[in-house]
Amino acid sequence: MKPKKNTLLQHWLVKSEPEAYAWIDLVRDGRTAWTGVRNYQARIHLNTMQPGDRVLFYESVTTKAVVGLTEVTRSAFADTTAEEPGWVAVELKAISALTRPVTLAQIKAEPALVNIALLRQSRLSVLPLSREEFALIAALGA
Repeated sequence: MKPKKNTLLQHWLVKSEPEAYAWIDLVRDGRTAWTGVRNYQARIHLNTMQPGDRVLFYESVTTKAVVGLTEVTRSAFADTTAEEPGWVAVELKAISALTRPVTLAQIKAEPALVNIALLRQSRLSVLPLSREEFALIAALGA
């Protein structure tokens, strides 16, 4: 029996400190298990992600910009880096770098992105995006 194809794609943004795991690391690796998330709301988001979902990669702290496009290739599974049960990871695959990084300042200056989760919940490392928010950020980086 074939797995069901995800017909209703969702859109996300994941954040990583470049010193811990940068976009260039994902490009080098091709794909990675997105482990180490220890926030309950982010865990809910990870559990919601499905193969085929599109994900923007945001480098926080020093870069403060969306730099790449990824895709979920494996839905939530046990996070092997967790000491307690219940924490999950997803697998992400690098798709392409944005032509131009989209900075946090650009996102803040865009009226259509005023309610984006990145600005409202800045410490959250896995954030949902609407199709329109995702498309606008991707267009800014094209």
